[in-house]
Parts: sequence; C-alpha cells; structure tokens
Amino acid sequence: MTFHDDHASQGSGNLKNLFFVGTAGSGKSTLVASYRQWLDDNAVDAIVVNMDPGADTLPYDADIDIRDWIRLDQVMEEYGLGPNGAQIVAADLMTVNIEKMMDVVSDYHSDYVLVDTPGQLELFAFRESSNLTVEAYGKSDSMLIYLADPSLCHTPNGFISAMTLGALVQFRLQLPMLNLLSKCDTLTEDDQQRMLDWYEQPDVLYGDLLESDSLPQTVVGMELFKAMENTGVFGEIRPVSAREYYGLEEIYAAAQLAFFGGEDPDRAWDSDQ
Repeated sequence: MTFHDDHASQGSGNLKNLFFVGTAGSGKSTLVASYRQWLDDNAVDAIVVNMDPGADTLPYDADIDIRDWIRLDQVMEEYGLGPNGAQIVAADLMTVNIEKMMDVVSDYHSDYVLVDTPGQLELFAFRESSNLTVEAYGKSDSMLIYLADPSLCHTPNGFISAMTLGALVQFRLQLPMLNLLSKCDTLTEDDQQRMLDWYEQPDVLYGDLLESDSLPQTVVGMELFKAMENTGVFGEIRPVSAREYYGLEEIYAAAQLAFFGGEDPDRAWDSDQ
C-alpha cells in the first residue's frame, strides 16, 4: 500500500489525535469512554475512533469504527486463519483502508480525535503499518497516551518491563507521550505511591531492584534500568481511574502542552473533578 504524499502529510487537518496504547487489559477502551464523557462535560469537542477490528463490544459509541471496513471474524473466514494470524492480517488491512477512514475523519469539525488502538499492542506499535497509520492521521498533530497496567507493575521487574515497552512504543512511533498508571482505583494508596516513586525517583526503583531476589530477570532488570536511565525515560507518570473519573484533567493538560505549549487559559479545571 502506497499513500499519496499530499494526503499523508495533510492528516486530519486541525484535529489533534490522541492514540491510546497499552497492553491488552490495561483499560484503553474504558478510559477512552470516560475521557470522552469528561471532555463532553467540559464543553470540549471530541470524536472517538475504534481501531480494533476484533472488538466484540465497546463501552462507547464510536463515531468512526474500523469494523465498518474490516472485521476480525470475516478475516478469519476469508483467509482461513486463527485469531492470532487474523489479527496480523487485519493490522495490514487497516493500512489499506486508512485513506477511506481519513476521508471520514476529515469531515468532522472537532478539537480532538480519541483513537482506541487494538488490544494487542505489538500489532499497532511494531508493524510498519502503524507508522503509515500515524502518518495518515498527521504526526505533528498526534501524541501517545500510554497506559501502564498496575497488575503488571507491582514488582520492580514488572514495572521496568512495562516502562521499557512504553519507551519502545515511543521510539518506534516518534511521538510525544504521556505515561499513565491506569486503574489506580484498584491500588492501595501505598502501592500507588510506590509505583509513582519508581518512575519519578529512579533511585527508589534502583534500590528496590537491589533488594529483589537474585533471579535472572533481576539481572536483566538492572540492565534495562540503566538503559532507560541513560536515555532519559524517567520523569512523570500520572495515576488515572476511568471508573472514578480521576486524573482525566491531566490528559487534557498534557495534550494542551504538547500541541499548544500550555494549558488552555480559558479553562480552569477542578483538580478533584
């Protein structure tokens, strides 16, 4: 599939695109639904795009749905593939149909496009089709919202693995990225603070790694930690809860900073909202 250069560079015009990415089960679709509602409540226009051809049900009404062009069950039947193989084929077929989707997106006059990416992170982030998709939307008008699943981050090694994956996604797609600790309502205050400290204070994570058992994965974790520290990955990670509508204003503020250099001066968010 070859994109027309003028279409790929144009992207979705003035729309700003937020790609919600993360491992399966990290809460992407649920967060998209809650964030869309939060934007509506605060008089910010947004549309939602579902990019998962294998989604059975969605917690939101998609304005644009890839399933209008590609459905996983149809790919399985047409190509005689199982679910995993069909996901790979579907990921490439999405690129074939991306111009049709972008024609629909460009008809909307809105502030933000919330893009709910496939549950299998690797299918979106690590195939060439992903770069073509982001280019079609417009790289200069896009950013990543990376959801770290707390169930995968409760140990130092697990946390490093999740953050390394996020760093690889950003390296692969070359977009600004906001790191979120999702589903924080499932954590105790102590567990949540520990994970925040790991990302915001690398020395704390390093110390906890040293106290870990002398397992092979800890040795690898130490090396990954050094690599992440040297590349400047550590910084800020924001806790969010789609269920409790907690931290959603942080997504808006980060997007405003990435796209416009600061928070919208005409809006003042209640931090407890």
